[in-house]
Amino acid sequence: MEVGSLPVELWRVILAYLPLRDLGRCCQVCRAWRELILSLDNTRWRQLCLGCPECRHPNWPSQPHLEPPSWREALKQHALATRTWTQNGPELQSSACLLFFRRRKDRRVWHVGPGCEFETLRGALGVVGPYDRVVLHPGVYEEQAEVALKVPVELVGLGRLGEVALLVCMEQQCPTARLCNLVFMPPWFSTVVYKTSWGHVQLDNCNFEGAQLQVRGPATCQARFCSFSQGSSAHLLGVVLSLLDSCDFSGSDTASVTVEGPPVSERNWACKHLAALARTFPSCGASGSNRSPPTGHVAGSTGGHQPSGANVKKEHVNIEDWQRRTGVDAVCQGTVIEDCWGDRSEGEEEDGGGINTINPCTLDYKIPCDHHGLSHLLKPQPDGSLPPASSPDPPSVTPEPLTFQQELDRDPEAQMLAASTHGCILRRCLFREGKGGVHLSNYGQARLEGNVFRGLNYAVRCIQNSTIVMLRNEVCECRASGVFLRLSAQGLIAENDIHSNGEAGLDIRKGANPIIVCNKIHSGLRSGVVVLGNGKGSIRSNQIYNNKEAGVYILFSGNPVVSGNHIFQGQAAGIAINENGRGMISENVIRENQWGGVDIRRGGDPILRNNYICYGYSDGVVVGERGRGLIEGNHVYCNKGCGVWVMSSSLPQLLGNYITHNCMYGLAVFCRKDPGNIEAREGNWPGQAGVGGDGGSGERRGVDGEGREGQENLNEEGELFAWESDLDSEDERHSARRSISVALVESNCMNYNGAVGLYVKSSEPLNVFSNLVNSNRGTGITVLQSSQLTRLVTNCIVDNGRGGVTVEKDCRVELRGNGIYKNGGHGVSFGGNGQIVENDVVGNCGYGIQVSGSADIKILRNRVQPAQGCGIAVLGPVKGVVHDNLLFQGHPGNKKSLLHMDPGNESCALRNNSVLRHNNSSTTAPPWVLENPPPRPLASSPSGLSSSQYPSRLGISMTTRISATVESGCHSGSMFCSIL
Repeated sequence: MEVGSLPVELWRVILAYLPLRDLGRCCQVCRAWRELILSLDNTRWRQLCLGCPECRHPNWPSQPHLEPPSWREALKQHALATRTWTQNGPELQSSACLLFFRRRKDRRVWHVGPGCEFETLRGALGVVGPYDRVVLHPGVYEEQAEVALKVPVELVGLGRLGEVALLVCMEQQCPTARLCNLVFMPPWFSTVVYKTSWGHVQLDNCNFEGAQLQVRGPATCQARFCSFSQGSSAHLLGVVLSLLDSCDFSGSDTASVTVEGPPVSERNWACKHLAALARTFPSCGASGSNRSPPTGHVAGSTGGHQPSGANVKKEHVNIEDWQRRTGVDAVCQGTVIEDCWGDRSEGEEEDGGGINTINPCTLDYKIPCDHHGLSHLLKPQPDGSLPPASSPDPPSVTPEPLTFQQELDRDPEAQMLAASTHGCILRRCLFREGKGGVHLSNYGQARLEGNVFRGLNYAVRCIQNSTIVMLRNEVCECRASGVFLRLSAQGLIAENDIHSNGEAGLDIRKGANPIIVCNKIHSGLRSGVVVLGNGKGSIRSNQIYNNKEAGVYILFSGNPVVSGNHIFQGQAAGIAINENGRGMISENVIRENQWGGVDIRRGGDPILRNNYICYGYSDGVVVGERGRGLIEGNHVYCNKGCGVWVMSSSLPQLLGNYITHNCMYGLAVFCRKDPGNIEAREGNWPGQAGVGGDGGSGERRGVDGEGREGQENLNEEGELFAWESDLDSEDERHSARRSISVALVESNCMNYNGAVGLYVKSSEPLNVFSNLVNSNRGTGITVLQSSQLTRLVTNCIVDNGRGGVTVEKDCRVELRGNGIYKNGGHGVSFGGNGQIVENDVVGNCGYGIQVSGSADIKILRNRVQPAQGCGIAVLGPVKGVVHDNLLFQGHPGNKKSLLHMDPGNESCALRNNSVLRHNNSSTTAPPWVLENPPPRPLASSPSGLSSSQYPSRLGISMTTRISATVESGCHSGSMFCSIL
């Protein structure tokens, strides 16, 4: 009969009455019939799949509300899986039927139950032949001693699941067996209900209640649609390959699945079939894995989930729009952190009335100074765009995380792990409401794909050189950390959704070295990822957001690679490095975090390179007490606090960073000891009680931090808290890093910040070399306190809203080889002790150099041209010398003395200074230029040092004993610089 002779709808009604065998035959009639049969996917094929007593919903147990892509394909995969146990003999061929085994003449069916051939299971097993089927009728079957399976057999429960219960302990002594539709409960003498050490067992649609399944290599196991409840578990020892698919684990007293020992060298017959079956499984995503993270409300934010194919996100942002939408414009304009952050003085008010105007008189005779040694940072690029140092808008392009496939293409080790199928394979299982999910130890191997872990103490624990592969799982609502890796564990953790856990999402310690890529780690009650105790790892291309504490927390000699991640919208720091933590932190986008984007303190010594640290609600980078690190090539912009906040007791090395468009200071260096901040240093910062919950509940230790909580977790798991034995030796650490004794700020661009570009209130020495400080709203550089020498060498300080450099009373400062141009106030306002040597101070709206108070100073070989006012003014009882300076008149209308010293000052010597004025009678005089040398800063390195002489890394000084207490207090110059 032709298909077209009846309407398709009527054909579908007729075909809905056909059994599976007849549907298969109809598919073989012709192409039209085949297409008609395939069109029954949502009707007859669905009915057959759900009606099969040996099969549950294809997405059970984790996603039973979702329909599979094809019901026919799901039924086919089920049929293939149910026949695996029969593949060990060459005489057994695959059946043409999709569901049932091809019956052989010598294969018998035995019935067990009241009124049947046998009333006991042991009696039936004593007479069965190879591959016979034993059908158990509804009832409870109990054996008082262990039962042995000596020939391949199939045990099937009749009726609905739960109507046949076995209180037995079985030992498989045959090559293969299948158990289906049974409930296993432990007998009085053992909790192990089934064990095998060399054969293959297939479990379909079985329940384990308070019982244990034990498989020892080279034996193999395939379990499908099984339920492990009331403390049940599966224990796999040295397995080469076993497959647990679509199983439900709940109420475990220990780990639901334990994988222990390396795979044995011997293989049984089922390994190749299980490997082929594992490869036929369709890829599946964990529940919620397709959810996008929340996008930030900040205009110009780099937030939001992007299409996986995009690697660069472009968003054109105007700083005024960002300020208006976030409400920070008033903060920028009204913020006065210290009373003397500016450079206005009484002399300026008296002598320079025009200085207070924003638009002073034009310099018709100004000396050109635009071709100084750092001018290339300000000039337009060949394509006409402005470089970051001169652009009035923040960066609009940030890198996107790589896709998983891109990560695999560039990492052969990750590619090998992703393709591996060794040990225990768990697919589409649900782990819920118990102590542990999966535990690996002693070189065990496991692959977890598409599982859901919910409401456990921990989801995965991998220790003792074991290897874990986790792909597309959901790990949520664990009471402790989601995934633990310890004792040289390794593996690949990719494309998982790890969220809402009570401790860290991932906890890496004691030499563990996993690859963690392309995960979503979010909404944790503590940190996203914790690396400590010599933990390593490669953490790449993840989205880490909305965690209550640091997105990534590194401490106790943790040394991971953190690269290409988006770490955003955290309620504390983005990345925190504490207690001698280390790490390579590169090319991350760290944005919209409540506290410091990156927080380094208490011996933390990372490499922080080429990151985008932006739109934070506090400071961009915080280097707290005893912090170290190489901070190089980062873009730090649009943070509501400071761009970089440094405590003077730290020893960071800041090289080549762009610190721009921050609401407060660009770079602030504060003194460790400040009498006005005793409460902050003791941990009583504002809002402490409200951060992290009730302090008395034990859920949040305000000053103890995650390090001490880690100790509690380790003790719970029976491990030792002995960090001293895990640390690298002193010699090893110093061999890899050269130490410095003075904090270094070199080759940075600090511009368009809301207050001072560089603010120093320090009790330690500081070297500031070759920086570009331009277009900040306040003074370019302010030194408010400097009891030890601060060296400002070969910097370019240009176009700042107030003065160029301000040095307050009692500060020790050396200015050498700087170019100080076109600032809105005095070029240099100096009230401390030190030297002003070989600087070019040109085009500033106030005095060129003003020295006041009781300063003891040397002013030597400077070239000065003020816009108006004095070139060099010595006010008050200044001590020192003013020698060999060259002063140029600015505007012809400026009648102020270019070299001024208060009458009666006998302690300051003026010698060999040259003053050049305009010749009004000559119109052909050549314009003045700065030559021999050209405008400063010069292109060469400061003080005659080559760049190779600067140490490339910082040294780490070991402490005699490491405390687990996390620093909680800070100087109030940082808005919220603590990480905990």
